Amino acid sequence: MRHLFPGDGDEHGAIILAGICESDRGLRLVARELHLAIDGQDYVPGKYGYRMLKAQFIQSRILRARDASLAYLAIHNHGGSTSVAFSPDDFASHERGYPALLDISRGMPVGALVFARQAVAGDLWFAGGKRSVLGEAHVVGTRRQFLFPQPPARGAISDAAYDRQSRLFGDAGQAILAGCRVGIVGLGGAGSILAELLGRLGVGDFVLADPDKVEFSNLPRLIGAKYTDVARSWLPKYLHGRFRKFKVDMAARNIKHANRRAKVMALPRDFVDADVAERFKDCDYLFLAADTMSARLLFNAIVNQYGIPGVQVGAKVPLDGAGQVGDVFCVSRTVRPGHGCLWCNGLINASRLQDEAVPDAIKKGYAYVNDAGVVAPSVVTMNAVACAHAADDFLFHMTGLKHDTAEAGWFRWNARKGTASYDVPRKDAQCLECSGIEGSRLGCGDNFLLPTRPGC
Repeated sequence: MRHLFPGDGDEHGAIILAGICESDRGLRLVARELHLAIDGQDYVPGKYGYRMLKAQFIQSRILRARDASLAYLAIHNHGGSTSVAFSPDDFASHERGYPALLDISRGMPVGALVFARQAVAGDLWFAGGKRSVLGEAHVVGTRRQFLFPQPPARGAISDAAYDRQSRLFGDAGQAILAGCRVGIVGLGGAGSILAELLGRLGVGDFVLADPDKVEFSNLPRLIGAKYTDVARSWLPKYLHGRFRKFKVDMAARNIKHANRRAKVMALPRDFVDADVAERFKDCDYLFLAADTMSARLLFNAIVNQYGIPGVQVGAKVPLDGAGQVGDVFCVSRTVRPGHGCLWCNGLINASRLQDEAVPDAIKKGYAYVNDAGVVAPSVVTMNAVACAHAADDFLFHMTGLKHDTAEAGWFRWNARKGTASYDVPRKDAQCLECSGIEGSRLGCGDNFLLPTRPGC
């Protein structure tokens, strides 16, 4: 936007190369590379219209798009603020040039975007003569920005049940939450709290994954859990296991109690199964509340590959060899595409990934103590602190209330010391996950394999 609108009131150009994501919500393009056109060198007076990208500038980028399996999008700007559209000269230019670009791209989509200061329109071309307009664009920064060709029609006034909270972010903010899809990985102590909080906020679409069933030891930490979710008093104990509910089904029940209109896909499966992971790639926000290294690896990959912000939450109670409790803390780590990831910050342990390749290790998950026979302590109040912070970050991000200058650190609460702090995440310039270097995962969409469980 700084390049398109430097304050001279003139037209400027660029090219974006984008990864492709196909899902049940339609086609989504994920910006990976930005190529700015230099005025007078790459962006020059046009033969038919006002300005044009030079052929040499286009050629090198369309060949790169073809070789990297990325969509090609030519960019320019018009005046105005909240509405924008292509001119007749623009459309004529597309019709002259885009069939040839489609041939060069070997069927990868090509198209154009035209920006105003708070709007964008798109003309997208596909193999086989198909053509489509752009519905909307999301700018995923500290706060979410939504851009449309014209201001969307005002929807119906939100449900009176949300009156108190919509006084904070308005009916428009409540509509954003209602149209939002969130993914929650792990529906145990932390995940069940997240499901409850997000359901109460009015989030409209959920994808939940957790392979585990509830046990008696879970009841103090699972929101809304009942004794009958684990056992039936009239049955002998050896039959109780047959009636244990999946944690995802309990979370879905709680969400529906909070918001009967919510859509919930409850998957009693492991997140790292390939067909399960597919369901998360078109969420608007991800919550990681499972602490296996394989789940961290996959979450980290989806965030960067598909341009989906997310947060990893957890509570940690370290014990020494004598069983003495150390510092007790909980964390909420927001991860945005391209801004430093779990790999960069040493939070994915390669040796533990190898251990989890053993089926039994996957089922047990990550333990907080070295002795595999010791169950890690877990307390509902600590989970609640981390989850409330993560849900607030999500809320302010999606509704646009978060300041662009907001603290970017990862929240840490030390319960024993009563101190809150922020860890500034590191970004490795050569990271193959979140950096833009050649061969990295960032913004590649479907044309880069996710690190899911082999054979699934």
